[in-house]
Amino acid sequence: MQTPYGHLTYCSNIHPGESWSDHFAQLQQHIPFIKEKIAPGQAFGIGLRLSNTASLELRKEENLRSFQQWLTQHHCYVFTMNGFPYGGFHHTVVKDQVHAPDWTTADRVQYTIRLAQTLAALLPDGMEGGISTSPLSYCFWHRDEEVNAVYEKATFHLLQVVEQLVAIEKSTGKRIHLDIEPEPDGLLGDGKAFFEWYTQYLLPMGVLYLQEKFGFDNEQATAAVKDHVQLCYDVCHFAVGYESHEATVQQLRDLGINVGKIQISAALKAVLPKDRERRTAVIEAFQQFNEPVYLHQVVARQEDETLKRYADLPDALADANNAATTEWRAHFHVPLFIENYGVLQSTQKDIEQVLALQKQQPFTAHLEVETYTWEVLPKEMQLPVNESIVRELEFVLNLLQQEPVATTQTNHA
Repeated sequence: MQTPYGHLTYCSNIHPGESWSDHFAQLQQHIPFIKEKIAPGQAFGIGLRLSNTASLELRKEENLRSFQQWLTQHHCYVFTMNGFPYGGFHHTVVKDQVHAPDWTTADRVQYTIRLAQTLAALLPDGMEGGISTSPLSYCFWHRDEEVNAVYEKATFHLLQVVEQLVAIEKSTGKRIHLDIEPEPDGLLGDGKAFFEWYTQYLLPMGVLYLQEKFGFDNEQATAAVKDHVQLCYDVCHFAVGYESHEATVQQLRDLGINVGKIQISAALKAVLPKDRERRTAVIEAFQQFNEPVYLHQVVARQEDETLKRYADLPDALADANNAATTEWRAHFHVPLFIENYGVLQSTQKDIEQVLALQKQQPFTAHLEVETYTWEVLPKEMQLPVNESIVRELEFVLNLLQQEPVATTQTNHA
């Protein structure tokens, strides 16, 4: 739905269904109810997640036409896609395989081009579209001496998609951008790594590539790279890394890098007290979230303000009594509208900070709630999916409707 601060939706990765028929059935079941609660009488935007299998099936003319008719009938539109998880995302162990196949592979290229072609067919005229995607690869899959070659290969493959996005805009007038999503332990694990890759690999390689493919001059090629490769600002991921939202947004502006969308998401956090009994209570509370499906990277702040990183929650739990650790933040997309989980808290304040920056001076046109871990939450925290999504969107709408206030930044790296 359109708000004064951008199009707002939620990501359909909350709904299971790896085939198009299964996922479309989920959309048909849930979207009308959610739209009636959140946007009665208005057009409702959809953040569409397609697995590789579903992307192949939706390219079939009869499936695409049927979906387009359904969108028109229900006054809905698609403006953003989640192209990060390629394979199974529900009822299977995902863990680091969420990155597979990565950007070193042709499979990732073809999948993303297919998403772009589908989005071009669905995107309303006069509206730009975005596809969020992985941070190139998973860092633990590569030795240090290989990283430079991995950056170059992944960037070259990504530029093959950019070539198609430029061609789509030339032929249809529709601008679609690829939105890179930094994630802890991704090859682009944080804002710093993203900026370094963008300036040291993407822009130099991209300018030469587009000059060769389209005969652009330097200015045209630079503009095309920046138009078609943007940042997916996942609030949970930046919060887990204790990153300064204000500084990140300012650096984006200084470098002229665009934000394709804000993924509005919350992580888990807690101070680890020195007192043994209170510390044990915090550790036991985190253990309740130790489930086997998704990666739950933990970043721990130390007494000297340095950060210690754990690849998954079990690794952090094994080091939970490290006396030098003062705080944990865990990559677990918990509900937005809940701030306190007993002795644990969410990074809800980070969402408030990012949306306050967006309200002061909008830096994206797309806002997408991304809470997908409902079925692996402790049972007492689970709600019916429809009710959960409505409450998430209502929480964001309430923040957007509040009077803008000056932001205060509490994170430090």
